[in-house]
Amino acid sequence: MKHQLLLFAFLFFISIKISAQADDLLSLLGNEEVTEYTNASFKTNRVINLHSLESTAAGVLDFKIGHRFGPVNGGAYELFGLDNATIRLGFDYGLTDKFTIGIGRSSFEKTYDGFLKYKLIRQSTGKKKMPLTVALLLTSAVQTLKWQNPDRDNYFSSRLYHTGQLIVGRKFSEAFSLQLCPTIVHRNLVATNAEKNDVYALGAGGRIKLTKRLTLNAEYIYVAPNQLVSQFKNSFSVGVDIETGGHVFQLHLTNSRSMIEKGFIAETNESWSNGGIHFGFNVSRVFTVKSRKI
Repeated sequence: MKHQLLLFAFLFFISIKISAQADDLLSLLGNEEVTEYTNASFKTNRVINLHSLESTAAGVLDFKIGHRFGPVNGGAYELFGLDNATIRLGFDYGLTDKFTIGIGRSSFEKTYDGFLKYKLIRQSTGKKKMPLTVALLLTSAVQTLKWQNPDRDNYFSSRLYHTGQLIVGRKFSEAFSLQLCPTIVHRNLVATNAEKNDVYALGAGGRIKLTKRLTLNAEYIYVAPNQLVSQFKNSFSVGVDIETGGHVFQLHLTNSRSMIEKGFIAETNESWSNGGIHFGFNVSRVFTVKSRKI
C-alpha cells in the first residue's frame, strides 16, 4: 500500500510537470487559451441618464456635458423648450479598468454630485467564461439652493441624497446589449409627508448597433408601487449615440429634466402622453491622462 501511494504521488507529480511544460510550449506557440473580456457594450459609460455597463478606461479622463431643454409642450412661445435648459458638467476618471470615479455640477437645484463605480464581474470568454457583467454604483449629491425659510433651523444633512445601484447586463452580440439596474434612492429630506425617503426602482437600458458609429439607445425606470406621489412619473428616454473620433454625441428625447439619480428616478414630474418631453444631449470627450504600461 505504501509503495502504491508513493507510485501515485510520483505519477501525479510527473503529470503536473508534463502539463506545465505543455502549457509553456503552447504559450510559446501562441496557442495558450486566454481570457478575453467583453468591451464596447455601450459607446460610453452612460445609456442616456442611467450609468451603463461600461467603465472609463484606466488613466482616461472623460469630460461630459449634459443638456436638457424645456418640454416641447411649451409651444412656439418657448420655442418648443429651446428657450430653457438644464445643464450638467462632469468629469469621470478611470483609476483602473474596473474602478471609475466622477464628480459633476448641475444647474438643477444647483447640485454637486459624485460617484464610485466598480465592476465586480466582467463578461468574458476563453479561459474564464462569464456570461454577465455586474457593476456596483454608489452616488451622493448635495443641493445648494438658498433655504426657503432661513429663519428656522436648517440642517446641512437635509441637502443630501444617496443612491445605491447594481448594474447587471450582457452584450448578447455585436449589435445588441441589455442591462437591468435594481436601485435604491435615499433622500434625507422630502417635500411632503406623502413622499418616501427611500425609493426602490428597477431600471432597464438597451442598445442596438445600427452602423459602426451609430447606435439606438433606450431606457426605462420602473418605480415600485406606492413609492411616488401622483405628480411623479416613471422615466423613459430614447435616443441615438454618434461616435466621431474622440467624441461621442448622445441625442435623445426624455421626460426627465434632471441628470442625477435623485431627480430622474424619484422626481420626474412630466409625461410623454401630455407632451412633457425634453430634447437633450450628452457630449463625451476623453483625454488620456496616464498612459498604459506596455
